[in-house]
Amino acid sequence: MGNMVKAKNYKEHLLKQLKKPEEAAYLNAALNDDDPRVFLLALRDIAEAKGGMGWLAHQADLNRENLYRTLSLKGNPRFFNLLAVLDAIGLELTIRARRKSIRA
Repeated sequence: MGNMVKAKNYKEHLLKQLKKPEEAAYLNAALNDDDPRVFLLALRDIAEAKGGMGWLAHQADLNRENLYRTLSLKGNPRFFNLLAVLDAIGLELTIRARRKSIRA
């Protein structure tokens, strides 16, 4: 039971933190993970912190059930849906050149 309380406290703390503007850093860290599903789960966490999937679906003008599937572990979001989700939570997608690595 102790682990369940710790997990709940962690989730509550995470959601509280994601209500702040730092969610961009959280998503960037998730995007750098080797597993692309981590990014989708991070988007779900932010959606939950902001008001839930119903709120996000409304803000992004997307179907809630499709949004749940899109942001699931098996999700494969369409590019324009991803842009709508990011816009709804107050973020935008930016592309930048990678730093050149020095090769020996």
